[in-house]
Formats: sequence, structure tokens, C-alpha cells
Amino acid sequence: MKLPVIVLVLLTPLAVFGQKKEIVELQRDVALLQDQMRTLQRSQDEKLAQLTLLIQQALEASNKANTSMAVLQNSLSERIGEQAKSMVAPVQGVGTKVDQMSDEFRSVREAVADLTARMGKLDAKLTDLNTAISTLRNPPAAPAPTGGVGITGAQGGASGPPPGASAEATYQSAYRDMQGGQMDLALQEFSDYLKWFPDTEYAPNAQFYMGDLYLRKGDAENAIAAFDTVLERYPENNKTPDARYMKGRALVQAGKPTAAAQEFREIIKRYPEKDVAAKAKAQLKALGYSTTGAPAAGASKKKKAR
Repeated sequence: MKLPVIVLVLLTPLAVFGQKKEIVELQRDVALLQDQMRTLQRSQDEKLAQLTLLIQQALEASNKANTSMAVLQNSLSERIGEQAKSMVAPVQGVGTKVDQMSDEFRSVREAVADLTARMGKLDAKLTDLNTAISTLRNPPAAPAPTGGVGITGAQGGASGPPPGASAEATYQSAYRDMQGGQMDLALQEFSDYLKWFPDTEYAPNAQFYMGDLYLRKGDAENAIAAFDTVLERYPENNKTPDARYMKGRALVQAGKPTAAAQEFREIIKRYPEKDVAAKAKAQLKALGYSTTGAPAAGASKKKKAR
């Protein structure tokens, strides 16, 4: 019985020594693990600090970029505003100058028109004076009996102008009487002018004014015939568009609105850029006709509407 007790006593220190060794190793492992944990924690803290720094730098850079963009936008807005202001004044100045020039041109045009009228009156007076002097120097023979006034101004019984009569004086006298309201006398004088001087520069005007005088007197048929004569004899004259327009008005007065519409549409077709085209459109509108309708076949032929 004593031997096992002795063995137990001897083995107890060995067991205790073994346990202490294991505890020491365990403590060493724990210490090593704690050291590794601290190293890892420190590394993580450093990386987190670096990441935080990078984020702050990125935020600062973004803020700076936003600030730069705002400054740039304000600068551009200011420059655009300044340029707009700098352009408004010159444009307004140009507009003002254009208006002033328009007023000046209008004044000049009115002055020229007034001067032209005065020159015309002076020329008429000089013509009358020359005619009177010529008549005094060469008294005309007694005129032969004459017939009635025709559409184109033809009279019977006379083959040429009386002595001392000139184309200019005859025309000016007729025009002056027309302006003075002496329509019958003006008709006779224009008729004489066309009979005596049919190929002169103012022959188309004289024929046109005869149609105008007939229209004023309410004689629509003779007016239409007179305007047709302008269109037939002087198709390329400056009075041709007006003659066609006045023919349309005469047709309206004669109660022929369809034929009048054909003439007005022909004016729009032939002379779209002239003022007479706008007047023709107004006449069509007043008659209740479309301004875009094509003229009827044969409207371009210069036939007398009866």
C-alpha cells in the first residue's frame, strides 16, 4: 500500500510541471495573438486614416471645381450681358438713323414732287406764251367744221393740226383742263392730240386720260373702249398696267363683274410686284372673288368687252 502512494507523490510534481509548461505556452500564444491583433488594428487605423484623407481631398477638390464653375458661369453671364448691352445701343442707333434717313428721303421726295409740279406749271406757262406769240405772228386760218369726238379722238374734216399748234402745247392744255375739271374740253383736246400727234411720247397717256375722263363722266362703255385702245396700241407702255386696272373698274361700273375679275387677275399674274397688283387684289376682294383663281381662257387677249 505504501508503494502506490510514493509513486503518486513522485508523479504529482511532474504533472504540475507539465501543466505549467502548457499554460506558459498558451500565454505566449495569447500574447502573440494579441500582438498580431494590435498590429492589424494599427494597420487598419492607418489605412482608414489615409482613406479619410483621400475622401477629404476629393471633397475639397469637388468644392473647388464647383466654385470655379460658378465663377466661370457668372463671368460668362456678365460678359454676355455686357456684349448684349454693347450691341443694343448700336442697333438702336442704326434704327434711329434709318428712321431719320427715311424722314429725310420723304422730305426730299416731297420737295422734288413740289418742284416738279412747279416746273410743270412754269413749262405750261412758257408753252402758252410761245403758242400765243406764234399765233400772233402767224394767225391761224378759220377752222373747217368738225364732227363729233370719237373714241380715239378722230374728227371729220381736218387732216392736220392748225398752224402754230404743237404737240406739247396741245397736250399741256388738255392736261390742264382735265385737272381743272373741264372734262368735255379736255376730252376734245386729248382727241385732237391723238389725231394730230398719234406717235408721240405722250400718246399713250392721252389715250389713257380719255378713258379716265369717260369713266368719271359715267360713260363706262366708251371708257372700256378707250382703255382697250391703250392695251392694243401701246402694250408695252408704262400706262398699260394702269389701263388694264381702270378697264376692270369700268367693267365693274358697266355691271360686268366676271369680266372685271378676269382683268384684275391678269394684272396680278402679269405685274405681281407693282402697286397696281395690290389694288387689283382689293378690287377682287370687294367683288367677292378669290385673288388666287386663274384667269379665264382668253382673258389675256386684248378684246373689247361690250
